[in-house]
Amino acid sequence: MSKFSLLDSENITPEAEIFFYEISKYFKSEDLLLLRNAYLFSQSAHSGQFRKSGEPYISHPVAVAGILGELRLDAVTLAAALLHDVVEDTGIAKEEISERFGAPVADLVDGVSKLEKIEFGTQADMQAENFRKMLLAM
Repeated sequence: MSKFSLLDSENITPEAEIFFYEISKYFKSEDLLLLRNAYLFSQSAHSGQFRKSGEPYISHPVAVAGILGELRLDAVTLAAALLHDVVEDTGIAKEEISERFGAPVADLVDGVSKLEKIEFGTQADMQAENFRKMLLAM
């Protein structure tokens, strides 16, 4: 990787390796450090959790962050994407996210968690809300 490497980390997923390779092309080292720490924290928090497909759960936050990275969103938004299920799916509180990653990241994570609790009448309503969430994140 050009500016930053996660290769020294144990158990990095291939998807995360690609994600960090791509974002290292345009993020500064300090932003990459924030994102590395968010990834490692999320990976640890989701340790032992798997998706229905059998993949480690961390594959989902990395995929979300990858999509937002393709849109060239800022590091705070990508960190929130990597952490977006930590508060909801683990025992970690918003306050810990705030202490480790800053209030802006924690507020985005909290906002996504609250939006996920909304119930939708139709699939179209759910898709519209997903697009709205993406626009809000931008």
